[in-house]
Amino acid sequence: MATAGCAVAALSALTTVPVAANSGASAAKPTVVLVHGAFADSSSWNGVIERLQRRGYTVMAPANPLRGLYSDSAYIASVLKTVKGPIVLAGHSYGGAVISTAAAGNPRVKSLIYINALMLDVGESGMSLSARFPTALGTATNSVPYRTAGGGTDLYLKRDKVHPVFANCLPESQANLLGVTQRPAATTAFSETAKVAAWKEIPSWALVGRQDMTVSPQQERFEAKRAHSHTQEIDSCHVSLIARPDAVADLILQGATAAAGGS
Repeated sequence: MATAGCAVAALSALTTVPVAANSGASAAKPTVVLVHGAFADSSSWNGVIERLQRRGYTVMAPANPLRGLYSDSAYIASVLKTVKGPIVLAGHSYGGAVISTAAAGNPRVKSLIYINALMLDVGESGMSLSARFPTALGTATNSVPYRTAGGGTDLYLKRDKVHPVFANCLPESQANLLGVTQRPAATTAFSETAKVAAWKEIPSWALVGRQDMTVSPQQERFEAKRAHSHTQEIDSCHVSLIARPDAVADLILQGATAAAGGS
């Protein structure tokens, strides 16, 4: 199964910042909204959140439902409507596909930040892109039917693939725990095709992980080039937001500086 939209729940003592509108005390700076990807929750951003808060930014890390590109994007778009003032919107992995849709038509979103991410063009899906740029993730998931109105299928990372494929730059013990705490993603998260691509209108920044085994570095470079993104490459695996929160926060700060009218 080609499922290139992934992210991860981090091991961290930090608490995830709750969803809340920007306060007047931080009005001079844009609000940073962080969207996680598949197999994860917002705690994957904890190290990044800590660094951004130290710099005085209001940060929001809403839960990505992981039920389908259309519904997930609609939910994140509704969260963005609660924010006053300019927004810097960042997405990791599948979260990149979500922010590209959620930001469309919202003039308060000033910068888009893609971290080891999917950057879908109109008519593309996570599956179609990963078919062009295959990785070891294609054989690293299990499909499990679920029963709701209409039914569907969830994808889980195989436990023995979490470390070598998904989090190869983390200690094996930490990667294994991420497999235990993973949240499944519905297959529709990766099969639904994008109807809009906000990166065509909004300046973007992209981080490429040279050791990424989940989303191909070649795919990340291809996406960033066509979006004319400000691109940075680092030696990290797919979960760079956990392994290298310093580099991820620095890239987000570049987008935040630009959103605030800086150089």
